[in-house]
Amino acid sequence: MSPRTLPFDPIARAAQLWEERIGDSSVMAAVTSVMRVQQILQSAVDAALKPHGLTFARYEALVLLTFSKAGSLPMRVMGERLQLHPTSVTNIVDRLEADGLVRRLPHPTDRRTTLAEITDEGRTRRAAATEAVTGVDFGLKGLTERQTGQLTDLLSKVRKATGDFTD
Repeated sequence: MSPRTLPFDPIARAAQLWEERIGDSSVMAAVTSVMRVQQILQSAVDAALKPHGLTFARYEALVLLTFSKAGSLPMRVMGERLQLHPTSVTNIVDRLEADGLVRRLPHPTDRRTTLAEITDEGRTRRAAATEAVTGVDFGLKGLTERQTGQLTDLLSKVRKATGDFTD
């Protein structure tokens, strides 16, 4: 047991008290659990990526560029795919460029568009970082492969219902 491990589930305890004093606790318990798990996952991913000089946002950008056929994408498209504000994409690309992991290029046919292209060093760093995050299962422990798929499906329903995407 780690020093932070409690001898009881504080979310279950809060749900019980919520039930007694406020009413149905199912949504509160689910949301509180998701928020806590997000903290756990973020901590595990941050720890895995830190030795590689990456944040999760920068890692995601490198992965996205690796997925593109040419290894480059317009920054606007990066923002859409990563679901980030253009300013955030600019900051991410600035940091990756400063580290030599991407470079900016003018679009060959649209002078208004700038491409971000992954460099060889970016590909190498992305590969090493991927080994690190997959080595800790992105922090997601305690679920079977089937349960992980079910979790993804359930969370997709919430994302879709809030307008995150359409089918």
